[in-house]
Amino acid sequence: MQNEEKKVEYLELVYDLIFVYIIGRNNSLIHHVQDGFISGSIYLTYLVCSVIALFIWYQTTLFINRYGTNGRLEHIGIFINMYLLYYMAQGTRVDWQGYYARYNVAWGLIVLNLAGMYLYRRRVASKNAPWEMAQITSVARTLLIMAGLIFVSVPVYYATGLPLSPLVLVYGLIDSIVSRNVNQLVAVDFSHLTERVMLYVVFTFGEMIIGISGYFEGGITPWNVFFSLMAFLIVVGLFLSYGFFYDHIIDREAYANANIYMQIHIFLIVALNNITTAMEFMQEEEVAVIPKNIMLVASFLVYFLFLFLLEGFAKKKEQGNRRLLGLVLLLSLMFVGLMVICYLYPHTSITVSVLYVYAMFGLVYWFRESIKK
Repeated sequence: MQNEEKKVEYLELVYDLIFVYIIGRNNSLIHHVQDGFISGSIYLTYLVCSVIALFIWYQTTLFINRYGTNGRLEHIGIFINMYLLYYMAQGTRVDWQGYYARYNVAWGLIVLNLAGMYLYRRRVASKNAPWEMAQITSVARTLLIMAGLIFVSVPVYYATGLPLSPLVLVYGLIDSIVSRNVNQLVAVDFSHLTERVMLYVVFTFGEMIIGISGYFEGGITPWNVFFSLMAFLIVVGLFLSYGFFYDHIIDREAYANANIYMQIHIFLIVALNNITTAMEFMQEEEVAVIPKNIMLVASFLVYFLFLFLLEGFAKKKEQGNRRLLGLVLLLSLMFVGLMVICYLYPHTSITVSVLYVYAMFGLVYWFRESIKK
C-alpha cells in the first residue's frame, strides 16, 4: 500500500520565514574582519550558531513530518518557538558573551517546547497509535535532557567562563546515532522532508541574491557590468545544479535515512553562505586577497562535493557512477590550479569560477542523460 504524500502546510512556510532572518543574523557574524580576514573564534561562533538554528528547524520539521496534524496546539507551539527565535537571533553577535543567557535560555525553552509537543503526541499515541510510543518517548527524553543541559550551562558559564552549551549539539548527534533503530520505528515521509529542505536551501539562495547586490552599485561601466553579470551567473549556476538534483536525480519516494540527508545539507547550506560572504569580500579592499580567495575556492569545493554525495539518494539506476566522480575530481583540481595562478586578477578569477560552476552543472546534466540511454 502506498501512503498519500504529505503536503507542506502554510504553517511550515510561515515558520520558515523566521529562519530567513536567522540566516541573515548568522551570516552577519562572518562579515566582521580582523587583520584582513575573519578570526577563528568568530568563524567558530558562526558555525555553532548555524548548526543550532538548523537543529531547531530540523527537529521541528521531523515532528511535523511524522506527527503533524495542522492542529491548534501545533500552531501554538510553533508560534511560541518563532517568538523565542527572535531572542536567539538578537543574541547572535560577535560579542556573544554579553548575550549568553538570553541566547541559551531562549534555545532551552525552544527545545523544551518541542519536547512538550512530543509528550502531548505521546498521550494521543497511547490510545490511538501505540506503535509510535517508543519513538516518541525516545525523542522526548533526548529533548528534555538537552534542554536541561542548556539551562545548566548558563550558571556554569557565569561561574567558570566556560560556554558548555555547544556540547549539547555533540550529545544530540551521538544520541541520534545510538537511537537510529528506535527512530526507524516511525517512518519519515521522505518526499515531504526533501521538499522542506529544498525550501530552506532556496531561502539560503535568497540571502545570496541579496549579497551580490553590491555588484550592481556604482556607474554603468564595462567592468561593472562584467562583474555583476559574472556574479549573477554564479548564483544561477549553483541554483540550477541543486535544482536539477532535486527535480531529476533524487528519489523522493524512497525510504531513506533522513539524518544523513540533513547532515549533507548542513554542509551545503554552510558552503552557500560562505560563497555569499566570499563574493562580497571580493569587492572589499580591506579584506586580504589570499584568504578571501581561499574561502571562495574552498566553499565551491565543499558545495559540489556534498552536492554529488546526494547521489546516494538517487534512483537505483542512477547510483554508483565512478566515472562521474572522477570527472568531478579532475575538474575541481583544474579549478584550484587556475585559481592559484590567477588569484591576483579578479576579472580572470571570477571568469574561472563561472566556468567551474557551469562545468559542474554540465556534469550533473550529462550524468542524468547518460543513464537514460
